[in-house]
Amino acid sequence: MHDPYDSNCNPSTGLSFQQVMAVSPSRRRLLGGGIVAAAAALTGAAPGLRLARAAVSSPLLGFEPVPVASDDVVHVPRGYVAEVIYAWGDPVSDGPTFAQDASNSAADQELQAGMHHDGMHFFAMPAQPGERQRGLLAVNHEYADDGLLHPDGMRTWTPDKVRKSQAAHGVSVVELRQRADGGWEVVRPSRYGRRITASTPMSIAGPATGHPWMRTAADSAGTRVLGTFNNCANGFTPWGTYLTCEENFYAYFAHGGDVPVAQRRYGITAKGHGYRWHEHDERFDAQRHPHEPNRFGWVVEIDPFDPASVPVKRTALGRFCHEGAAHALARDGRVVVYMGDDARGEYIYKFVSARPFDPAGAAANRDLLDEGTLYVARFGAGGTGQWLALRHGDNGLTADHGFPGQAEVLIHARQAADRVGATMMDRPEWMAVHPRSGEVYCSLTNNTKRGGATVNAADGSTPAGSSSPPVDAANPRADNAFGHIIRWREEGGDAAAESFEWDVFILCGDPAHPDAAKRGTVNGDAFGSPDGLWVDADGRLWIETDISPTSLYKGDYAALGNNAMLCADTVSGEVRRFLTGPRGCEIAGVIQATDRRTLFVNIQHPGETPGERSNPDAPSSISAWPGGGRPRSATLAIRRLDGGVIGA
Repeated sequence: MHDPYDSNCNPSTGLSFQQVMAVSPSRRRLLGGGIVAAAAALTGAAPGLRLARAAVSSPLLGFEPVPVASDDVVHVPRGYVAEVIYAWGDPVSDGPTFAQDASNSAADQELQAGMHHDGMHFFAMPAQPGERQRGLLAVNHEYADDGLLHPDGMRTWTPDKVRKSQAAHGVSVVELRQRADGGWEVVRPSRYGRRITASTPMSIAGPATGHPWMRTAADSAGTRVLGTFNNCANGFTPWGTYLTCEENFYAYFAHGGDVPVAQRRYGITAKGHGYRWHEHDERFDAQRHPHEPNRFGWVVEIDPFDPASVPVKRTALGRFCHEGAAHALARDGRVVVYMGDDARGEYIYKFVSARPFDPAGAAANRDLLDEGTLYVARFGAGGTGQWLALRHGDNGLTADHGFPGQAEVLIHARQAADRVGATMMDRPEWMAVHPRSGEVYCSLTNNTKRGGATVNAADGSTPAGSSSPPVDAANPRADNAFGHIIRWREEGGDAAAESFEWDVFILCGDPAHPDAAKRGTVNGDAFGSPDGLWVDADGRLWIETDISPTSLYKGDYAALGNNAMLCADTVSGEVRRFLTGPRGCEIAGVIQATDRRTLFVNIQHPGETPGERSNPDAPSSISAWPGGGRPRSATLAIRRLDGGVIGA
């Protein structure tokens, strides 16, 4: 998701370019030519490089790219079909149907698809007679547009409206089947159908469990919490559970007074960011309940096959604005989880479990994510990098610096990353692990404030409190409006390694842009603001864009139209536009069915306004997708008409 609150909460001095150079000045091994291309783009040499790269055509991309579009429909390549299978307000199992006038109650919404579909994963099940495939789809519902959710929007504000807004957040689990004719549908009723909302009871597990900073008036033990919200990107585990990531959790809290430094570091403000939950649910008053925000910003594990199971917040993975939880297995079988912190100047993390994955199944790995080491990335200028352990007692994480134990390190993971000198990135979002090479890709959506700070000539540091760090090797563009995609390969091919090699896979941009620095290094179709990422079994990198409603159709993005999904060959670098969404939407969430012949994709917030609150008197003024009337976020099932593999 784009950051609607335009936040930069990192006052860290970070590492300057000169300091990063000192980390590994003699090493110049790269994964490919990305850094050379990036440097050339910044010196005006990009056109020649772009022509040279454009001559390389991908053997993996077998579809005709779709053109830029700005209409209110979904476009897919010739020979493909896209069907809406699960939209906001649809019953999860046997609940009430969607009311176009927004008259559904909070109790109704608890049984229906939430708003703003985002990350998701498909869990295969045995097909039944007459079916092609069957499985469970876990879908995030990131946030709510209260202008669409209530008949009169937010003109009045009541406890019932707060409850309905909370019910529109969280996660759905729905059962899907593919009919013999190839179409997909939600199975209703289903014993697996489930809604998890901002009020669902959850457990707290890992090193922060029971810590005084996790205790509240309602939970004196610090072991139970109500709900999850702002669920953006996602992941899954080798034992078949779903990982949902709490991103901009701070937006739901208001402090009302002089906000403490620790809360400010996570974006909490005196007035809040417009959700107004604190007016009728006092746990979101961060002044009265200062520890309640500490109970959010985690990765939550959900068992989709057990609707009676209690979701668990895994505190060993750290607390920040989580984007993604892509896993890999280390050489010795330990589980590695890659994560981003989606805000300007924040960091890239990974978690390495203490013990290996047990193939015996979910029960054998029930607590595996509760013990291990959290790391944060430092990108060196020579194409090498280090994973810095966020471990109490190491790298300055001691009581003298505000970290008396591991729980404090994890609850204040951002401050811990500041302390160890991690690289401040241009909004790290989704992670994707290549299933063959083991390379990891991270989308860095944008940072128009990059490059604003000056460097102290005496020691090469960035001034304290700067919200706009200077360019560095891993973030090579000032005013980075289009963003980029970075990738790395762990040393020795071992996901648990503490060093890696990296390059910039793509500097996103528009090859026709008059500013050479904004043309990027794209070999193929122009795009910007990369967000969702996923690598399929053949090595295609699927890229989803999230140009904010304040930038769509104007300025740097005038020629790019609606948000889109693209597909890239990670070897040749060729990029083709695969899908364009309806007006005002974001493309979010991507996964294939087991046979690789269906691609599930989410259309989030069609018709979104720059203020992110629709006019309840004219809810379809920007978009009426998918069926007329109020625009509705929805999941698509995309297939080839000839039944072939998607993208081939």
